[in-house]
Amino acid sequence: MSNTIPTVVALHCSGAGGYEWRRLTQVVGQRFKVVAPDLIGCGTAGHWSGTHAFTASDEAARIVDIIDAAAAPVHLVGHSYGGGVALRVARERPARIASLTLYEPVAFHVLKTAGPDGHAAFEEIMALAGRIDRAVLCGAFFAAAQMFIEYWNGASAWSSMDPHAQSLMARYIPKACLEFRAMAEEPTSIGAYRRFSFPTLLMAGEHTSEPVRIIARQLAKAMKSCSMRTVFGAGHMGPFTHAAVVNAMIADHVLRAEPNTAATADVPSVPLAA
Repeated sequence: MSNTIPTVVALHCSGAGGYEWRRLTQVVGQRFKVVAPDLIGCGTAGHWSGTHAFTASDEAARIVDIIDAAAAPVHLVGHSYGGGVALRVARERPARIASLTLYEPVAFHVLKTAGPDGHAAFEEIMALAGRIDRAVLCGAFFAAAQMFIEYWNGASAWSSMDPHAQSLMARYIPKACLEFRAMAEEPTSIGAYRRFSFPTLLMAGEHTSEPVRIIARQLAKAMKSCSMRTVFGAGHMGPFTHAAVVNAMIADHVLRAEPNTAATADVPSVPLAA
């Protein structure tokens, strides 16, 4: 039996940082090593180089390096944009993934596979992206950031943020434009997700938006070993607003997927919904 501590690689949402997963580190304790890197343009990570058109593979590249350096397959976790990146990483290294956990991945390209409702949702997202792009192009970074924040968090979310947080988001918003495009233009087909053989947990907030709900439903139908859970009372930012419940669900999933630790699991009990 190997004495290697299994690794969880956790990817944060747009504009956040690896700090999003501090609570997860506490929940899994010493059973797992949690690696939560800052994505491009966040925290200590540098900005996008601009050498070519940005893609999800560009964001995934450093995560793939982390996974390749791990002693054993890793448990991959992602929220929102981080969830979309996690799907790209899993596509590139399927044999190196022990389990996958996604909270509302914004894999917008999946909407194109979901019939009229999916196409309408895709157009909604692209219209939002277009408005944000135009604001950024004319230098209205704060207005662009406000549109972004209020779409995902509700009409009062921007005004409730402190000025420093608003400034940080306004500084980040040009990168969010790249993320929208990368998630919409991701070339992975829905059929590729059917080849994922590792256990997958898909989580969505009870009060999430329709595009995200459709994405989760399409992914759940495509993946062979996938379960879906609803986080009651939560919206798109559930890993922050309902951190105890979300991280307990993640811990339960990775513990069940890791046979050497499952027998000794001691995870806080939380209500789960099918």
